[in-house]
Amino acid sequence: MPDAVTIGLGSMIGAGVFAALAPAARAAGSGLLLGLALAAVVAYCNATSSARLAALYPASGGTYVYGRERLGDFWGHLAGWAFVVGKTASCAALALTVGTYIWLGQAHAVAVAAVVALTAVNYTGVQKSALLTRIIVAVVLAVLAAVVIASLTSGAVDTAHLDIDTDATAGGVLQAAGLLFFAFAGYARIATLGEEIRDPARTIPRAIPIALGITLVVYALVAVSVLLVLGPDGLAAADAPLTEAARAAGADWLVPVVRVGAAIAALSSLLALILGVSRTTLAMARDHHLPHALAAVHPKFKVPHRAELLIGAVVAIAAATTDVRAAIGFSSFGVLAYYAIANASAWTLTPAEGRPARIIPVAGLAGCIVLAFALPLPSVIIGAAVLVIGAAAYATRRVTTHRQ
Repeated sequence: MPDAVTIGLGSMIGAGVFAALAPAARAAGSGLLLGLALAAVVAYCNATSSARLAALYPASGGTYVYGRERLGDFWGHLAGWAFVVGKTASCAALALTVGTYIWLGQAHAVAVAAVVALTAVNYTGVQKSALLTRIIVAVVLAVLAAVVIASLTSGAVDTAHLDIDTDATAGGVLQAAGLLFFAFAGYARIATLGEEIRDPARTIPRAIPIALGITLVVYALVAVSVLLVLGPDGLAAADAPLTEAARAAGADWLVPVVRVGAAIAALSSLLALILGVSRTTLAMARDHHLPHALAAVHPKFKVPHRAELLIGAVVAIAAATTDVRAAIGFSSFGVLAYYAIANASAWTLTPAEGRPARIIPVAGLAGCIVLAFALPLPSVIIGAAVLVIGAAAYATRRVTTHRQ
């Protein structure tokens, strides 16, 4: 179980703390913590639904498998499509984050190199990936702890910064929750590793809430400490909020450490994301929703090597050509759509199958839909268009199959 928890932490811790706090503050203003709390509630519902489903269907693919088994072939396909396309864009965004922190002038080149290196690590098997992720998570947590301590013990702390003012609108809080939810989504990586974890029926339901709970505590501590020294306006205006918080706290020595920590955090999330996307690609290829050649498993390393190489290549191309903000916005809608299907699937479980309390999948489904449509309009339009394309691809495959 430690490896499964660590993979979840590696996905979640990093993307939110270093990338989502500032845009969330721009959306919610002084209501940032309300957005964080709302995102955590939706994430808890999703995690609970995913855990119950993963225990019943411990196979690679996550909600692609759950949707197909509980709701029908189309919904499984749509979940898999949303996950693979959305998270591939997320991988590109994380790779570009690495490049930006390490070498701004050559951000795209560094991003591509990071994708190639981590694809090679994943290619050799989940155990090595989990070990590397454990080391990265420990380093990132140490950096975040230093930022929190430096901020809370500085003379720059102003408790009035935590007051909720009139700038906190309902729409802004919802949009912030949607952006911050993007950072909580790492527990999906655990569910997609069903065939590679010992005793998945026992391990997955325990690992998911543990990873989520640890992440929530870390996020809350960091968000509060940064707000206390920067305030909502300062946080919203910061390109690198944790770096600015260290400066405001008078801990200039911590600035380069935070920059390195940010790059490591993005690498950690990227490592686990590439792992999860390739496993969902494997499951879809097995069922011919994607080319069946991608279902091949390496005889020595026991990994879906063709799927991993393809995902790595697509992410590398995207990282070389796209923009960070566009990639993040594109992926958020898909992530929420993916979990909406997970909650709808959990609703169909019987008590004998481990059904959660009815309120959990209902709240999770409603929360995912509301947060998805609260995102910036371009993200909603692009995300909806991608889902339509996925549905059209499914319909085309069905027509072609029937004609044959």
